[in-house]
Parts: sequence; C-alpha cells; structure tokens
Amino acid sequence: MQPQRNTTGARLRRWAALSVLALSGACSGTKYIPQDAKLYTGSTVKVQSEAPVPNESALTTELEAVIAPKPNASILGMRPKLYFWSLGEGKTKGLGKWLADKYGERPVLLSEVDTQRVKTLMANRLNNNGYFKPAVHSKVQVKGQTAAVDYTAQVGKPYLIKEIYYPDRDTLLDRAIRATQSASLLKVGEPYNLQTLINERTRIDGVLKNQGYYYFAPDYLLYQVDSTLDNQVNVYLKVKGSIPKRAAQPYVLNRVSLNTDYSLSDTASAGRQPIIYSKYRYYPDEKMFKAKAIANATFLYPDSLYRRRRADQTLSRLMSLGTFKFVDIRFRPARNQPDSAEYGHLNAIVRMTQVPKKSLRAEVLLVSKSNGFVGPGFRIQYRNRSALRGAEQLLVNITGSFENQTRTGTNAIGLTSYELGADAQLIVPRLITPPFDIQVRNSDFQPRTTFGAGYKYVQRLDAFRQDVFSLNYGYTWKTKLTNEQEFRPIDVQYVRLADTSATFGKLLRERPFLANSFRQQFILGSSYRYTYNQQVLEQRRNQIYFSGGLELSGNLAYLLSNLTSQPKEDNPDGTQAYTLIGQQFSQYTKVDLEFRNYFRTSSNPTSGNKIATRILLGAGLPYQNSKVLPYLKQYGIGGPNSVRAYAARGIGPGTYRPRNASEEQTNFYDQVGDLRFEANAEYRQDLFPYVKGALFVDAGNIWLVNEDPDRPGGKFEPGSFLNQLAIGAGAGIRIDVQFFVIRFDAAMPIRAPYGTPDDKAPRLNIAIGYPF
Repeated sequence: MQPQRNTTGARLRRWAALSVLALSGACSGTKYIPQDAKLYTGSTVKVQSEAPVPNESALTTELEAVIAPKPNASILGMRPKLYFWSLGEGKTKGLGKWLADKYGERPVLLSEVDTQRVKTLMANRLNNNGYFKPAVHSKVQVKGQTAAVDYTAQVGKPYLIKEIYYPDRDTLLDRAIRATQSASLLKVGEPYNLQTLINERTRIDGVLKNQGYYYFAPDYLLYQVDSTLDNQVNVYLKVKGSIPKRAAQPYVLNRVSLNTDYSLSDTASAGRQPIIYSKYRYYPDEKMFKAKAIANATFLYPDSLYRRRRADQTLSRLMSLGTFKFVDIRFRPARNQPDSAEYGHLNAIVRMTQVPKKSLRAEVLLVSKSNGFVGPGFRIQYRNRSALRGAEQLLVNITGSFENQTRTGTNAIGLTSYELGADAQLIVPRLITPPFDIQVRNSDFQPRTTFGAGYKYVQRLDAFRQDVFSLNYGYTWKTKLTNEQEFRPIDVQYVRLADTSATFGKLLRERPFLANSFRQQFILGSSYRYTYNQQVLEQRRNQIYFSGGLELSGNLAYLLSNLTSQPKEDNPDGTQAYTLIGQQFSQYTKVDLEFRNYFRTSSNPTSGNKIATRILLGAGLPYQNSKVLPYLKQYGIGGPNSVRAYAARGIGPGTYRPRNASEEQTNFYDQVGDLRFEANAEYRQDLFPYVKGALFVDAGNIWLVNEDPDRPGGKFEPGSFLNQLAIGAGAGIRIDVQFFVIRFDAAMPIRAPYGTPDDKAPRLNIAIGYPF
C-alpha cells in the first residue's frame, strides 16, 4: 500500500503545480493574449556617450516620457486588470461587463508599439537638449508570451553656447529688448536647450508688457542658431520683420473708466454721465460705493504707461474687497488720441459686477472645539458689504451652543456647557494708521484694518458662570499669495467669574494656583502672527505650512502702575498684583509655533494620498503681575484634534495624574499648563469617491513653568520631558465632500506620561474637518 500513497502524493503535487502555473498565467495576463501576439511589458532607455553626459538622469527621464504606448499596470509581475478585462469580453451587460469597465484594462500588445516614431521623438528631444545628430536604436526582447523594447541613444558632446546676440537696430523696441539682457536665461558656456530659449522669449515678453507693449507677443521673437562651430553654437535673437506696427510701440493709458454696477445685460455705459475723480471716469453707484474707495484699489492711472503688472494688481485688489463677484478690464485703442511716431494710446474700462450689499444667514452647527467639547449650535450672521460706502464690511454674529463631553469613569464637574454670544466686526479695506499714511502698494492683496467687539456668556453646569468681554483693533496684510501677517496692537479681554458652585468654590479655595488663573482680570494684549502657507499652491507635490505668533499682555500697564506707585491687591495664593480701574490685569508673554508638511505620494495633483506631519510648540511665561497664565490662555492637550488616544485635557501637566476621587472630579481644570509640545504624523489614502482612510501616530504633553504643589510632577524639566510624552496610534475614516468633512478616528494609547496607560481601550473620536 505504500507505493499507492506515493503515487497519490505525486499526483497531488503535480495538480498543485499545474494550478499554480494556471493561476500565474491568469494573473500575469499572458492567458488572454492572442496566439501569435506578444504582451508588451514596457521599455528601457539608455544613453551612451564617450563623454560625460550632464544631468543624465533628467535627460533619460525626458526620453522615457515619449515612449508609447504605456504597458499594462502590474504589481510584482501580476496584471489583475487583464483578468477583470477578460470577464467582460464579448458582453454588453452584467456583473462581468461592470467589473471590466470599472477595474479592467485591455492588453497592450507589441504590435501596437511604433518604434520608428518613438526613435524620431527621442532624436528630437536630444536635438532640443544640444545633442545634435544623435543615433537612436531599438531592440525587441522576447520572453515567452511577453516582449519588451530597449532603446539606446548614442550621443556626442552637447553643444554649448559660445555667444549670444540681441537685436541691434536703433529702434525703441530693440533698445527695450537689449535692456533686458542682464536678466537673460541664456548663459554663455551652458548647453544649448530649446526649452530655455522658449522661456527666454516668454521672459522678454513679460518685461515688455510692463513697459507699455500691450500688443507684443512672444511669437514675434525668433532665434537663429549657428551650429557650424566645433560643439558650440552662436545664438541670434531677432524680431520678426513682419510684426504689426502696433506691436512695435509702447502704449500710454488715455482714459480709465470705472463701472461698479456692470451686468451682462449692459450694452454700454450710455445714458449715464460719469463723474471725474482723480482723472478717472467713474460711473457712479453712490448708494453703494464712493469713488475714492474704488480708485484706491485701482492701479491703472490715466496718462501713465500701460503695465500688465498694474492691470493684474487691479483685478486682484478689486476682487479681494469681497464686494464683487466679477471684475474684468477691457483695453481699446483711443480713437480721439492719434498715435505718435513712437507711442500709442489705450482706453481702459474696469467693469465690476456686485454681489448683494446686505445678507442675512442662519446656520445650524455641530460645534467641535479643541478643548474636546462637542454639541449642537447655531449662528445668525448679518453682513453689510459696504457699510460706510467705502467697501467696508460689517459683520454682526449671534451664536449659541450646547456642549457636552463625556469622560468615562469620572465625576468631573463642568463638562456640560451653555454658551451665548454676540460680536461685531468692521473690516476696512485699507490700513488706518494715523498720523501716518502707510500703504502696501506692491501687493496684489488688499490690506485691511479690523475693529471688533464682543460678549460671551458661558455657563458650566455644577461649576461656574463666566462673562467674557472683548475689544480689538488690528491689521492684516499679504505681500505674496503664500504669506500673511496680522498685527493687533489692541486685543483686550475682560473675564469675570460669577455664580460658582459650592464644589467649584471649594476647589478654588483648596487650589490657590488654580484660583489665581480664574481671577477676575483684564487681559491687555497685543499680538503679531506670521503665516506661510504653500497649500494654496495646489500643483506642488510637497507643501509647507508655518505659523508663528507672539502675544504680550500687561507690560505697559505694569510699567505705569510701578512708576506711579499704585497700591497692590492680595491674591488667594499670597501674591500681590497691581489693579487697573479696580481690577487686576494679567502680565505674560506667549509664543506659539506650528510647522506642517504635506507630501503627496502620487504625481497626480488631484490625489489625496499624502503623508501629513505637524509639530506644535507653545510657551506662555507669566511674570511680574502674574504667577500663572489666565485660564483662557493656558494649554490643554488630548482630544479629536490633538493626541487622539486620550480625552480632551486628559494628559499632563508633566507626569501628574489625579490621585483620588476628589482630583478625578476636578481634573478637567487641573490638566492645563504653560508649555506645550505636540507632534503628529498621518498617512492619508483615497479609498472610494468621497471616502478616505488614514493611519496616524500622535505624541505630546504640557508642562508648568512654576511648581504647583497640588500637581506634583507638572513642572517642566529639560532633561526628562521627552520621556514624559503621551503616545497614541490609530486609524480613521473620513467622509470628504470638499466643502464638508466628517471624521471618525479610533486611537489606542501606547504610552502615558507616567508610563503604562491605565486604560488601553481604543478611543473613538468623531469630529468635523481634518485634524491638521
């Protein structure tokens, strides 16, 4: 019986081997190739030369770009798309046809490869890069039912630029072109490159457009290249002899008209008489805009040379006012101004289509805050887009919310909150800096001065009621698309604590450090923030974001109080502080830094596959009139937008953690600090339309500047802070419909600041928007 078992085992092994071969053939795609055909699997490119080839990898990449067709996609030699394609072959409907259309791919055969065409294109690319008279060869490599093509490009030394000659006629146009030579992209001694020559034409055209040559075009320039020298070329830049006369002369703006009430149904401004303001012809809509407001955002000046830069700046400034949905500029030859021998004349009309002046908007919100509170809310907003007829925007908001945070296993107080607030902002589209007249003339973006005031009523159940009054005045401006700056010389808040519960009142009596942070006081702040954001450059594969802020409070008030020998008031913790109008004021310096990096793993600009990282650094240093930061200004960490494996304000400060039931009940208020460090890394992947997935790791903690005996281990120690980081990791699903994102993240604690986490159960976070 033993031989029979051996025979059976051998048969099984043969059947297994045949099954593997059949499966491999199906997955590799060769099963679906016609009998006399070969599956095309791709091509290689090799550049050969007796001399060194500068930038060989870039040249090889450029040659690879002309190879066609592209082979079928493969993963480890497998081509599953060919299998799905076979399911729908010969079918017009059904599951197989759907799978073929959705996931399938028709086989690409060797017979479809036109090697002669590819070799011709490669030779052209080599000529364009200064490798004249190249030889390109191809060789087909056959392996079973597949075939590949190897291309070899044989080149000599690249031709270098020996001399560059610019137009030499004594005309206004030629002189203008010669004047641009110092910034030329063409350099003697560098390799000849056709794309560089094309870019140089575009550069010269841009310079001429800013010198009045409205009708000039890059195609009016041509190159003559002498390649008879030994691996060198002379480049002659010339103006075509047949260009229109108007392209060869600069233009001056004659009449500039401003129409702030244009609509597509307008045939002209006929029937309306303009007013003349600073030489502008302004077609008035005096109920909406004063002429001065529009003229200040217009950079096309009558009797000045036409400059494309000024036209682009005008369009950008007018659109950034926020009062127009459409702006364009039309230029026409001025009929009533005959052209001179050298200069022509243009009339310009700036046409603006308004959005409605007033609007009222109501929203129902799902409020999600950085401190972990989540709940329903509402906002009613009134907007007037030209409140003082100077494109000033007045915004009045009424907001309300009910928020709650459930923290499992605790009896913490104050986790249910009601808020009701009202605020108003007046945004003026210019810098108001009396007695100076500061203007950002070279920016494409409208600078703004903002005046704001507001009041917020906060009721935390079983804890306290708080009134917060705010008043601010500041400026925002941009010098580039990626750069924004904000300066608030006045940012005042008045915080009043009232109606404390017996439990919370006892807590304040027992914790003088906490009582000091909740004291009734003025926050007399000034702040500055700089933001650099490459996310607006959507085509960039790697995008950087940086935001840095500095906030100062109470320094001037302290200096005046000290110089005038004002009396001090006693605090519960035994310290003393100066007062202003009978109320204490806080004194501190606070610095916040945020770094982000977004790297798209796909070359497709629309892909959402990316690696996102973030580092947050924060430091608030109380001094002189304060021993602790105001509670509103302290840092908390943890929650849906922070270290997601922990509850909001569930980490730190330092290694501190509640030691008994009493501290568990009040730890929401204790777990805040003066210093913050946080780092996050997240991989984001497109899954299905409008659905994305993510894998992430978070780490961070907060610390105190001054020791608090009620929170042992909370003070920052330079030698040990890295060992006190809380770490969590997890995965998430995001529903992203562009204008709205719902996020579900599940995170598990890996390490607590004090060592092994007490609770290793995953935490589910539901939030609005991405965490960063």
